[in-house]
Amino acid sequence: MSAGEEELRRFAAARMKVLTPEHPYRRGIGMQSEKTLHSILKYYIEPDESFHEQPVGRYIADIKNEAGITEVQTASYGYLRGKLSVFLKDYPVTVVCPVVHVKHIQWIDPESGEWLKRNRSPVTGSVFTAFTELYRIRPFLKDPGLTVRVILMDMEEYRIADGYAREGKKGSHRFDRVPGALISDTRLRTPEDYRRLIPDSLPEEFTSADFAGHCRVRKGESGTALLILTDLGAVRRIGKKGRSYLYQRST
Repeated sequence: MSAGEEELRRFAAARMKVLTPEHPYRRGIGMQSEKTLHSILKYYIEPDESFHEQPVGRYIADIKNEAGITEVQTASYGYLRGKLSVFLKDYPVTVVCPVVHVKHIQWIDPESGEWLKRNRSPVTGSVFTAFTELYRIRPFLKDPGLTVRVILMDMEEYRIADGYAREGKKGSHRFDRVPGALISDTRLRTPEDYRRLIPDSLPEEFTSADFAGHCRVRKGESGTALLILTDLGAVRRIGKKGRSYLYQRST
């Protein structure tokens, strides 16, 4: 489902707020991993910064407001497990999963700072791309207090050409990531929410390979997604076809 007008407006406002030289997040850009991406998403979800970075027990929540706690997780989902164990006892929690739809990479000369080539990544992301990271918090996905919010967006990635091999790309360092266009904002809480992700084009009985083809995801992503969808009751495993498991939508 595409982003609505209000979501697009809020996203544009968040980008405008952060992508100004005067904003504190822009000073020392790149010194902290995912600073720009993380900041834009926080302002998109909660424009009032007085609700940002709130202490909850021994942790700091990215956002804490009348809707509960929101954690914007750009990497290392395994670190969320401790927070979720504490937060979910007393608050509804939303985990925001940013996913790159189309990515362009802008290369930067490590000595002069000059912009070099700009390339488009051949990989296109989807909502199912988030499932690889969600697997790390799999035990919490059934908790009725947890909502997963997958934000699909185009991305501009800035990389220092300080690696090795041809043009210094292998082993290079990421300088920053800046969100471009918002594509969709999908909320997942109930089995029905997850079931709606499954395309109607899939046959009644399907394998992981069928799922990968119809959802346009890679084989590894397909297996992980089906494992989570089975856990959550959105699909069920009904047997085997050769060496492959057979699945069916749950009703």
